[in-house]
Amino acid sequence: MTIPSETTAEPTAAIAPAASGGDLVGRSPGQLMWRRFRRDPTGMISAVIVLLFILVAVAAPLISLLYGKDPYTTYGQDRPGLLNDFGFPLLPNGGISSEFWFGIEPGLGRDVFMQLVYGIRTSLLIALAATVATTLIGIVIGIVAGYVGGRTDYLIGRVIDVLLSFPSTLFIIAFMPVLENIMVKPEEETPVWLRAAALITFLTVFGWAGLARLLRGNVLSLREREFVEAAKVTGASPARIVFRELLPNLWTPILIQSTLLLPALVTSEAALSFLGVGMIEPTPDWGRMFLRGTEVYTDDITYLMFPGIALLIFVIAFNLLGDSVRDAFDPKIRR
Repeated sequence: MTIPSETTAEPTAAIAPAASGGDLVGRSPGQLMWRRFRRDPTGMISAVIVLLFILVAVAAPLISLLYGKDPYTTYGQDRPGLLNDFGFPLLPNGGISSEFWFGIEPGLGRDVFMQLVYGIRTSLLIALAATVATTLIGIVIGIVAGYVGGRTDYLIGRVIDVLLSFPSTLFIIAFMPVLENIMVKPEEETPVWLRAAALITFLTVFGWAGLARLLRGNVLSLREREFVEAAKVTGASPARIVFRELLPNLWTPILIQSTLLLPALVTSEAALSFLGVGMIEPTPDWGRMFLRGTEVYTDDITYLMFPGIALLIFVIAFNLLGDSVRDAFDPKIRR
């Protein structure tokens, strides 16, 4: 008995759509995330801008070598004809020329372009170090509080409440001079490494609480799930449950929060330097450029524009990148 052609054609037609959509079959969650991220033009453009800032920070010494100038030399004071008697650039637009691409700094006459390049390097290094430390501490404390629970969770929760409600900026402004008086002799200058280490420490101490609270809530939910209970029944150790069962389900919020935390810490570092408790002379820094710019903006607005525009572009690009990463990880979210 022969089988009619209609019956043989139906399974073929049913298989065809599945084959046409087979490009999504067998892909890992990371590959699916990357696929969704590539289709987001805002995310891709933001990633390119952020990568450009990072490359500028990393390649600052090479840029200085190719450009032929550094951020420390006082060109306006060493060479006549660049600054007037009041210390402002003689050329219009802050002294912009083919030799000084972004002009020269009023007063000292340093190259603005190199100050901006090395300022990006300083702010990014401090913020990146604080972000890494903040993320690690937030992961450990958040998982411990959520998994252990009980009195440990209660004590950690109260510490988090205190840190989130604490006026961190006022504390840093008040405590930084105290720290310098303890660590530095009156006749000595404050070393740059001390300011950098203090900034990283303060930003970390006051920054981990938000991530820890978020992860604590996620762990409280995950520890009641069936796969965690099954791991306990099989005799898995707490360490194995944390690293093999809980942590893989927490990478999404960790990555998203870290992406959004870095630009926040960059602006915090710049704000502290602007307030006089951040990096000190002669180290180039975004915040110090803002401080100097506010002192001379009535006579030279150009010096204030370059760090302002650069910081604005960086923060917006990084925040948009964080939103795109969040949407790529969780496509159910709609802005």
